[in-house]
Amino acid sequence: MRKVVKLSSLSPQEAQLMPRFARHALTEPVPKYELPANSMAPDLAYQLIHDELLLDGNARLNLATFVTTWMEPQAEKLMAECFAKNMIDKDEYPQTAEIENRCINMISRLFHAPDSATGVSTVGSSEAVMLAGLALKWRWRERMRAKGKASDRPNMIMGSNVQVVWEKFCRYWDVEPRYLPMARERYVITPEQVVNACDENTIGVVAILGTTYTGEFEPVQEIHDALVKLNAEKGWNLPLHVDGASGAFVAPFLHPELEWDFRLPLVKSINASGHKYGLVYPGVGWAMWRSREDLPEELVFHVNYLGGDMPTFTLNFSRAGNQVIGQYYNFLRLGHAGYTTIMEAMRDTATWLSGEIAKLGPFELLSDGSAIPVFALTLREGIPYSVYDLSDRLRQGGWQVPAYTMPEGAEDVAVLRVVVREGFSRDLADELLKAIRAAVAFLEKNSPAQPMPGGASSTDLPTAIAPENATGAASSSPVLLSTTCCCRCAGSARAGPPATAARGRRKRWRRGPPLPEAQRCRWRPGRSCPPRGRHRQLRAPRRSSGPAARPSRTPQISWETPRRSADRGGAA
Repeated sequence: MRKVVKLSSLSPQEAQLMPRFARHALTEPVPKYELPANSMAPDLAYQLIHDELLLDGNARLNLATFVTTWMEPQAEKLMAECFAKNMIDKDEYPQTAEIENRCINMISRLFHAPDSATGVSTVGSSEAVMLAGLALKWRWRERMRAKGKASDRPNMIMGSNVQVVWEKFCRYWDVEPRYLPMARERYVITPEQVVNACDENTIGVVAILGTTYTGEFEPVQEIHDALVKLNAEKGWNLPLHVDGASGAFVAPFLHPELEWDFRLPLVKSINASGHKYGLVYPGVGWAMWRSREDLPEELVFHVNYLGGDMPTFTLNFSRAGNQVIGQYYNFLRLGHAGYTTIMEAMRDTATWLSGEIAKLGPFELLSDGSAIPVFALTLREGIPYSVYDLSDRLRQGGWQVPAYTMPEGAEDVAVLRVVVREGFSRDLADELLKAIRAAVAFLEKNSPAQPMPGGASSTDLPTAIAPENATGAASSSPVLLSTTCCCRCAGSARAGPPATAARGRRKRWRRGPPLPEAQRCRWRPGRSCPPRGRHRQLRAPRRSSGPAARPSRTPQISWETPRRSADRGGAA
């Protein structure tokens, strides 16, 4: 969500684009937040937007996202040809609809589904999760009504490590989420936790094949077997949903012997992200059901105003068909052998890189990239800098490696995560390793903070406000300042220059000691700070009206209102 900008609060420079720097033919300002009065040539519009987009990060160096950032030129050409094709209009574009059906058949067989299986393409796993969750809720409600019992208090069992879309589902569709906590050195749920949390109002259990936090597989088969036993004892019919957003397109090729899919009878539905390890640009996802009986007919709508009867089970309606075409291209182009080769190459890169990083000394691996090509690592006890410091140092070289704290039950563990995708070569991995070595050497030589629990650093703390003397003028005492925000703790407390106008110059800043306890942040050590929240901003100090007052050269600090992040680390 984005707020509407109040134009009256903006200066002319803030409210307008100054395109003279983009192209000499554009010499007049262009409004940013309102529709321009006049049109412009297409190449000028392209150049103007192109120049702004140069400020984005380099997608190939973005190791935070799971989403595909590279495809072959032939795939890009095919997808460009299908931008104008509306995926929902199956009467107008019957061949695109047939290709979608072929993809669903290929995926269902990849997941060992019976011939009665059904499925649908979606805009990523977020929509697929919503559809699968709705089907679980409707089926549970039917069972409860058939028994003459109340159906107004549904709950769902899941780990605290789920992606945020599951939280959205429970809130949007009025389902009680029962989060199973993590623990140090255990970042997946256990069958015992699941059994203890279930009751007859449970609409389903969610097991993750490739968690967002560490890339690990949850024990799907063990959870399934525990549910089989529980159902037999209680006379219940609790189903299992597998969130395969990250791992469903990896496990069939790297771990074909692993039983996690429709080979397990209680697995009623699976979601998968084609735009992750399905190797397609965003956004395409897939929702699959074991049989049509697991997808309530009440959730399927029929429309005929596009030229024929079309059953539809989606949350959105119109969307381009190019992502489905991209998925089909990959299926034909790569086949089982091609996907296996790519997955093995990415796994080998991930395991090699994680092993080399572990050898550097300061790091402990939480996962090594052998499940899916994703691994997470933390710092050993006593290291005088945090994962946030390291993440910020790497970002200065263009590398985007996210730092965050683990979910409920292990919040005091702060980690870095690396996602290896197609296009991230062994050569790039070697360059990243060099960058990490350099960052570690720099931070060890220029330790930014004292170590604190959870990998947080003393730079997570607020800085002192410039004191004023009795006349209202700024004091000449050094003032502790920090120019970083608490979610990117790269700098440390610094001693600012004395408020003196001698020779009209500011003395060079030097490192200061850690902040006193009274000035420390109220956030618990190790707790994740909201992105772009609590930034330390510098503003000019107020001047005193007293005769002894002089203009102060010591800036003062204000805080922005903190905002809670809705993203828990992963693209859906």
